[in-house]
Amino acid sequence: MAPGLVIRAPAKLNLSLAVLARRPDGFHEIESLMVPVTLHDTLRVRRRDDGAITLAVRYAGRLASADGRGLARDVPVDDSNLVVRAARALRDRAGMAAGLDIELVKEIPSGAGLGGGSSDAAAVLLAAARAWGLDWSRDDLAALGAGIGSDVPWFFTAAAAVVRGRGECVTPVAGVPPLAAVIACPATGLSTAAVYAACTPDATRRGDAERLAAALAAGDLPAAMPLMHNALETPARRLCGDVDRLLTALARAGAVAPRLTGSGSACFAVCRTAAEARGIAARLAAERSAGRAAWPGVFAVRLALPGAAACRDALPAEDWSLESRAVVG
Repeated sequence: MAPGLVIRAPAKLNLSLAVLARRPDGFHEIESLMVPVTLHDTLRVRRRDDGAITLAVRYAGRLASADGRGLARDVPVDDSNLVVRAARALRDRAGMAAGLDIELVKEIPSGAGLGGGSSDAAAVLLAAARAWGLDWSRDDLAALGAGIGSDVPWFFTAAAAVVRGRGECVTPVAGVPPLAAVIACPATGLSTAAVYAACTPDATRRGDAERLAAALAAGDLPAAMPLMHNALETPARRLCGDVDRLLTALARAGAVAPRLTGSGSACFAVCRTAAEARGIAARLAAERSAGRAAWPGVFAVRLALPGAAACRDALPAEDWSLESRAVVG
């Protein structure tokens, strides 16, 4: 593809996720502390003048390795992809005649609760607005993105934030440190709709996300750990045996209080140091090598790392070399 704009789209973790109630519109009211991590997809975007919007997908990192290809899960390149839908929505709302060539380099596993599709959609909205010379604010783009996916608005903050409503109400929080974490993903994906349908709302968890953010900002991990709760974990474990086995494997590898992220199937554990995260990742990889388990995606990452909030800006093409990469276990 000819030079254009380059933008990195970070994965996210739900450090907490409370499902408070079922809404009249069919969605669920949630409250979650969400943070970006250094694992990311990369998009290269180039304006075209014939109105066409094209998407090409290739895989990198763990998704390009022999044992990780199943994590790609056949990312579509048609209108069913949130990236294409987002670009079309912006073009139509702005009354643009121009088009876009998009190359998406996937490193975030699909169907894992890591927000890759929503992050990619937010990234392409930001990059397309610049490529087309649109004077749209972040708030305007986020509002448009809310109609594409519930998590999309948060990615315009791409920092630690408490997310409420169905995901469109985003309140940034300060002080959450760039802690290390390990993320592991099984070969099996999960349906977000199926997991939510099997979940029992619990309003007593209201306020946990703010309390968790405060504990992390104070450096009080013992107080934070009990607040790292995910209401979707129990139904996910019932629906997908791999989630249950993976959470057990993480604990066996030394992770403290491993949790599901989003609706799964990826699981994670916050660690005290990067060395601890790499050690847990290595032990999980050793299980895979010994044939005792099949965790094709294992990543050692950092939370809320400055510069990982990729949706803050689009990089000019000449800065392609500035792309940062997650540490892969």
